[in-house]
Amino acid sequence: MPCPPPGMVCQAKIAAQERPGGPARKEPWREPPAPPPAAPPTPAPDALAIRPFQPAQRQAARRIFYEGILERVPNTAFRGLKDQPAAQLAYGAITVICFVVTKSLLLTCCLPIFLMGMRYYFSRKVILSYLERALNTDMSDIEQYYMKSPGSCFWVAMLNGNVVGIVAARGNEEDNTLELRRMSVDSKYRGKGIAKALGRKVLEFAVINNYSSVVLGTTAVKVAAHKLYESLGFKHVGVVEHYTLPGMTHSLLERVFFQLRYHRYCLQLREE
Repeated sequence: MPCPPPGMVCQAKIAAQERPGGPARKEPWREPPAPPPAAPPTPAPDALAIRPFQPAQRQAARRIFYEGILERVPNTAFRGLKDQPAAQLAYGAITVICFVVTKSLLLTCCLPIFLMGMRYYFSRKVILSYLERALNTDMSDIEQYYMKSPGSCFWVAMLNGNVVGIVAARGNEEDNTLELRRMSVDSKYRGKGIAKALGRKVLEFAVINNYSSVVLGTTAVKVAAHKLYESLGFKHVGVVEHYTLPGMTHSLLERVFFQLRYHRYCLQLREE
């Protein structure tokens, strides 16, 4: 097919570029709309801080200590029974004797409930007595007992402006050891590594003050508490069966329904 003349090609291109209704009109320039203002950044929560105790924090520190110890009542009464074979045997014998004497199946079935109720009653009674003594001794004058005593200290864990944990350290010059004491974390803030941070602060204090070892004793029944001490490097060095807690009366019923194990831990920092 023969090619069209050049003039015809140019005319076709021009016609194709023209829009219906005449030449294209340019829109006037307009300033683009301003972007919406950015939302203010959400302030990040305060980081956990371990700080020396201040007098204004006394009430919060006492509350955390009180609530932490009171939580041990059901643990001591019920969970602690699994580590007390002698008590288990005694309660089993009492149940059997009850059935032999009364021949009542209903009474025999109700007896274990009564025994557990007695364990709870005496656990609460003894632990409340211990709490009263503690709150009237070192926990009543933290500044004098820890902050002003050479080689000792008391710290609080601060999170979002709140006291969420406590720990104390008490030095012993005779054997150059530091005792970790009164560690407790508010139940609403557990699982955040606060207890471990408190423990590390005590170890740091021990190193700075040239203590040879850090020791602690606990009657805690929960496995988590013992795992915490082990994760900090403490070694289990012994257990005292039938430990006498301050405030015990040593009555017959108390000895039958309240037994406590005292675990001792030690972390050797250097040889003497």
